[in-house]
Amino acid sequence: MQEELFEHAGAPLAVRLRPSTVEDLLGQQHLLQDGAPLRRLINGEAKHITSVLLYGPPGSGKTTLAKMIARSGAREFVELSAVSSGVAQVREVLDFAQKNLSIGRETVLFIDEVHRFSKAQQDALLPGVENRWVTLVAATTENPSFSIITPLLSRSIVLTLRAIPDHEIAQLLDRALTSDIGLNNETTITEDAKDALIRMATGDARRALTYLEAAAGAANGEITSDVLSKAVDRMIQNYDRGGDNHYDVASAFIKSIRGSDIDAAIHYLARMLESGEDPRFIARRMMISASEDIGMADPQALVVAVAAAQAVAMVGMPEARIILAEAVTYLASAPKSNSAYLAIDAAIADIQAGKAGTVPAHLRDPNSGALRNADERAKREANSYIYPHDEPQGVAEQQYLPDSLKDVQYFHPTTHGYEGGIKSSLEQIRKMLKG
Repeated sequence: MQEELFEHAGAPLAVRLRPSTVEDLLGQQHLLQDGAPLRRLINGEAKHITSVLLYGPPGSGKTTLAKMIARSGAREFVELSAVSSGVAQVREVLDFAQKNLSIGRETVLFIDEVHRFSKAQQDALLPGVENRWVTLVAATTENPSFSIITPLLSRSIVLTLRAIPDHEIAQLLDRALTSDIGLNNETTITEDAKDALIRMATGDARRALTYLEAAAGAANGEITSDVLSKAVDRMIQNYDRGGDNHYDVASAFIKSIRGSDIDAAIHYLARMLESGEDPRFIARRMMISASEDIGMADPQALVVAVAAAQAVAMVGMPEARIILAEAVTYLASAPKSNSAYLAIDAAIADIQAGKAGTVPAHLRDPNSGALRNADERAKREANSYIYPHDEPQGVAEQQYLPDSLKDVQYFHPTTHGYEGGIKSSLEQIRKMLKG
């Protein structure tokens, strides 16, 4: 049942280049500082290692970390896939682990995609984890708080892995090209092709190496953008995430939503995703658009955008594309208004111009020291506040703005969507406020 850890010469490039030491591991230095739980587990410093849930995007090193933990202390390493294993396989491993313990040998059980385990399957793990028959190292791309049962969560520590930064993906590609267990300097890559490959990897080290190996197999000594495009069957987009093209496409995306052109908005969404744009960046832009361009014409738009951003963070790519597409179609088809956006900017402009004014006496805190020491006239004014809920229609005739701004109107609603109803009711409210 022990997994063979030797990577043979014909193994995929991503397998051959799997890091064997902490120093070679990419992108997870926040988990590997001296004294950190993961560092102690890998170095064999912990007398009894704790079960671990590794939460992170694909290709961030979850399987690699599990193998490093297993290698420390010469532990038995058993791997199950949540896709193909059931309760019977789990119980078989636990029986095997108990036999190992009887001869003084520990067992590390690695379960990939543990979020795919049903509640019954996760329940079957509990005795082994609770009694330390096995040390569970489980990997998931979904938030454990939503996908793992509470008893299992409480018996494990959750470690969050990050997507590999672009500059470290670049280092990985350089190593793969030159290493004698990699491509051994038999293939080169142009800068354009390398940049495109880094974008397509989207922080996934395994994907980067898989695409590199495919392109190397199709290249005649040099990987160009054309070779890469044909090898991975994807058009190479001219898209620099830090340059003008990045901002041009993002700008076109937002302007298409603002202009209510669903098809154009979906096009630019696809263009960004295919070019390796971070879906969280797209979701943030959509939240801004929901407030800036839709606003009170459809207040639900912001709710949809925020929900999409949260879902994207939990799910990740490639499924996040569906969530983003749904939200984009909602925002693009929603009625539009920038009235709230204009209102706050106008109010800020007045404040910056020194038009703040004094808070009317009847709106001040009646318990403030200034009012306790004020004369009787000021106290009478302070006590003249009318409680709106005591009024028949819930609106009292009184002034809320400072005297210097009492006739100012910042919010000018349109007749679009939900805001159209606000416009008619607001006209009546403003009349009631002025008597």
